[in-house]
Amino acid sequence: MARTSLLGGLLLLAALASPAAELSLRTAHDSEAEKQTVAQLQRLLQAHDLSRWTVTRDIVVDQDEIPHSHPVLTLHTRHLRDDELLLSTYVHEQMHWFLAAHPEQTAAATAALRRLFPKIPVGYPDGSDSADGNYEHLLVVYLEYRADQRLLGELKAREVMQFWADDHYRWIYRQVLREPEKIGAVVKKNGLIPKA
Repeated sequence: MARTSLLGGLLLLAALASPAAELSLRTAHDSEAEKQTVAQLQRLLQAHDLSRWTVTRDIVVDQDEIPHSHPVLTLHTRHLRDDELLLSTYVHEQMHWFLAAHPEQTAAATAALRRLFPKIPVGYPDGSDSADGNYEHLLVVYLEYRADQRLLGELKAREVMQFWADDHYRWIYRQVLREPEKIGAVVKKNGLIPKA
């Protein structure tokens, strides 16, 4: 009996020390799909060390919203049956927070990208709703791709990026797939690689 209690206590401590326990995960409507997505994200946080790509700890799952980073990182239930796409979405939104925490470096990097890519399509499905948003998204998507490579491996990361390249921000994802070295040089020069 004491051994069972000790084991239960150790499991509880392990759960509390996990990355998922450090996050405030909640649902917007308490729907079954939202609860399942929270459980899915908790499982992914157990399976992968996402500490390098986690900036904000306040996360809501809202089946009625498009994923976005601010003011609260919001995920949806669209990828309930696809761990890799949910993981990539999580990292994508966290990278917006990472760039917001480094405003000077981000401004310098977006200025450099503006010179490299003077014409970017604005608006869905090829870009975001503004030119400024597109340049920031080139940084976000590059960082998302790097994270996906580390977390999922090169082949799966490329598959995920190709899915996005046919889904939304199409020009941006395709550009990152075509010219990762060019964009990566800007990111590295401006010190925008998340530290382990």
